[in-house]
Amino acid sequence: MKTVLVPTDFNPESTKIIDALVANLKNESLKIIFLHAFKLSDSITDMLMLSRRSRDYENVSDEFYTQLRQYKEKYTDHSFRIEYFYGSTAVAFRNFTEALEVDCIAYPRHYDFKKINKYSIDPKFLTERTDCKVISLDIYAITEQTYGRESLMDSKIHEPQLQTSPV
Repeated sequence: MKTVLVPTDFNPESTKIIDALVANLKNESLKIIFLHAFKLSDSITDMLMLSRRSRDYENVSDEFYTQLRQYKEKYTDHSFRIEYFYGSTAVAFRNFTEALEVDCIAYPRHYDFKKINKYSIDPKFLTERTDCKVISLDIYAITEQTYGRESLMDSKIHEPQLQTSPV
């Protein structure tokens, strides 16, 4: 089983990377972990409340959960979950990825980081400094290939019909 870390802002669109991962890593059972990174606060009160991380799950939209549930039904031999990383150093992130036994980190090709709260940090800052393989996938190419296989009726007008046309 390969473990793939997917940095996200929990936009439902970001779940499309699942199709790209499954297509790219054929014949592999995948454990896909959606990750959002937060820097640690300087406030002692925030540090004391760090164990109450359930508030962070409020940042995940219902649409994201719905999309993830649909992918769980679609790909039953793969697993999906959400994790948060708290820190801002490469060493802490390396320890985090080792603990999760991450094989690679996957980004959508046109990744655009958006903060979900004031402590959010761009994960590229951390993933560029890790030993994990980082891959970039085109999440739209998979969707286009899927729809591209539709059988559409032949709309080509043959030359003799075109010449006899009254127009």
